[in-house]
Amino acid sequence: MATKLFVGNLDFTVTGDDLRDTFSKVGTVVDAVVISDKMTGRSRGFGFVEMSNEDEAKAAVEKLNGSDLKGRKINVNEARPKAEH
Repeated sequence: MATKLFVGNLDFTVTGDDLRDTFSKVGTVVDAVVISDKMTGRSRGFGFVEMSNEDEAKAAVEKLNGSDLKGRKINVNEARPKAEH
């Protein structure tokens, strides 16, 4: 089952393709998206990467959390479910 990761502290120029390229070095990426502001279209500085299985997701957290991506140290954690209001 695919596991979704939260990726924070992204440079505003990072794209979904950049995330896909970075995380594909660790395992199989199912999906990669950078979240953008609905009004301006500008990156909000975080995104999500879905890895094909839990082992690859854990490896991605271990290897990429704190690593440099376009001049910023990224935060990588397992994504938490969206809170219901």
